[in-house]
Amino acid sequence: MGVSGCGKTTVGRALAAAAGWRYVEGDELHPPANVALMAAGTPLTDDDRQAWLETIAAVLGEAAARDEGLVVTCSALKRRYRDLLRTAEPALRFVHLHGPEALLAERMAARRGHYMPASLLQSQLATLEPPAPDEAALGLPIGPAPEALAAVAAAWLRACGTPASDSQAA
Repeated sequence: MGVSGCGKTTVGRALAAAAGWRYVEGDELHPPANVALMAAGTPLTDDDRQAWLETIAAVLGEAAARDEGLVVTCSALKRRYRDLLRTAEPALRFVHLHGPEALLAERMAARRGHYMPASLLQSQLATLEPPAPDEAALGLPIGPAPEALAAVAAAWLRACGTPASDSQAA
């Protein structure tokens, strides 16, 4: 989880590969109307995000029902968004990738082929509610290599008693 440009996709894929879990890119689950809004530089509202979050929750719930390890990447910017996701899988863990605004903006500016413009970074940062201590979340600064971040996240999940065969992370 984290704002755009923090490396969710890269770290999430690396974590899923290291753990032998399935990976789902949350951005691909946005309805077309959300993608059009973001591509036009319009920040999403809570109402805009609701169906998207419900879709992610359904994916999490289906994987939990199959006892399938899963990594889903999504912004999960607010606690209430994370709470909604936890209703589908109470054992859900979050890895919050965070970093300086300048580095995030630089990464977003360098991306090609993504609908999220760098102009929306400020709105995401303003919306972000970092996870509270009671949220089963690990905060990681985005400076190290994605593989190193994935290794730290995997070690944390193991320390939480979350074996790869029955765990999920966002």
